[in-house]
Amino acid sequence: MEIQYFKNYSPALGRDMECKVYGHAGRPVLFIPCQDGRFFDFEGFHLTDNFAPWINAGKAMVFSIDTIDKETWSAQGDPYWRVRRHEQWMSYITDEMVPFMRAMVNDRNGWTGEPGVMTFGCSLGATHAANLFFRRPDLFDRVLALSGLYTGTYGFGDYSDERVYLNSLVDCMANMPADHPYINLYNQKKGVICVGQGAWEQPETTRRLKQIFEEKGINIWVDLWGWDVNHDWPWWYKQTDYFLPYLLD
Repeated sequence: MEIQYFKNYSPALGRDMECKVYGHAGRPVLFIPCQDGRFFDFEGFHLTDNFAPWINAGKAMVFSIDTIDKETWSAQGDPYWRVRRHEQWMSYITDEMVPFMRAMVNDRNGWTGEPGVMTFGCSLGATHAANLFFRRPDLFDRVLALSGLYTGTYGFGDYSDERVYLNSLVDCMANMPADHPYINLYNQKKGVICVGQGAWEQPETTRRLKQIFEEKGINIWVDLWGWDVNHDWPWWYKQTDYFLPYLLD
């Protein structure tokens, strides 16, 4: 498996950002680590094993990035500043990482144009992955979100403004007009949102998204697993293996 390391200055964040790329060709996949995670977690938590069939077959190139959750969702202090810092990180992804990913996969595959990107994450990484997919369906065409929390209250408590709202998927999607053009875009793509109902899982916001999607005719696969399914890596490995054929084949 080809592995590359990059460290580039991010104008959006005003600092260097690191990432690793796994694979030599195929669809671009953006991996967002769990809460406070680092760019090496894709490899450190052995997700390379789950993705190996697609990476080695030239069907996927995985780009694993850094979070800045310690400054934003996990931090204490002024929520106004923290959510705006988070938005800078979102801009880093959409304005810097996506063009970087597209340029690399176009070069490796002999493609032209602007290929869609799949987002993938577990826990808070799933929250971010889903927010990216639903906010920017012009950029992202697949999502695998495992055990996320889809409300801004998780990171920002009782504080609310337009930026928190943008990161509170249950609120944004509930208020989306039935004729919004994004709904047609979602239905041209593929997405999976999955959560267990066992220890440490919090499935309430996933259940709410399932209800919203059904009401609005959004064809995203929302799957609630059993009461024995815990918020932990052994189950995320099983879910990844289960859903990747649907998303990548």
